[in-house]
Amino acid sequence: MTHSIRSDTQAPYFDGGQGWRDTATRYALLPLRVFLGVTFIYAGLDKLTDSAFLSDAGSGSIGDMMSSVRDSSAIPALVDLALKNPVGFGYAIALGELAVGIGTLIGLLARLAAFGGALISLSLWLTVSWSADPYYYGNDLAYLMAWLPLVLAGASVLSIDAALRNRRRQRKGGYR
Repeated sequence: MTHSIRSDTQAPYFDGGQGWRDTATRYALLPLRVFLGVTFIYAGLDKLTDSAFLSDAGSGSIGDMMSSVRDSSAIPALVDLALKNPVGFGYAIALGELAVGIGTLIGLLARLAAFGGALISLSLWLTVSWSADPYYYGNDLAYLMAWLPLVLAGASVLSIDAALRNRRRQRKGGYR
């Protein structure tokens, strides 16, 4: 590890001349990626292992939840679509959360995974948590906003995407 001093701010540089601020900037989205990835994996597995959730009706079922939010949602037609096959919709949400979480956590097709997470969060905000008053009590809106930086930036470090990108650059004869 090299250590030099910049003359303008006297801030130390680490990692072969790269400033600690540059390093921190590169890793800034990693905690968000880990949090969202783990959270969505957990949410997907929780739904898939909860027999009450994956039922047409009954306490804690996706069917009852969708029926209860139908009239208060921003898009009742979306809820009606889910109510045509609540169990299928429950599996779709659970498997979508699982795929999004894994893709985000390992950084595989990270922008696409984050976009999927944003779509799931948007659909849940417009249906399940739309009636939260005040609006910021609905956690799905916060998740939607949390996904947006990952949609824009992807997974630049500690990811399969970054490893593949580096391999392509090496094959082309250098870094650009």
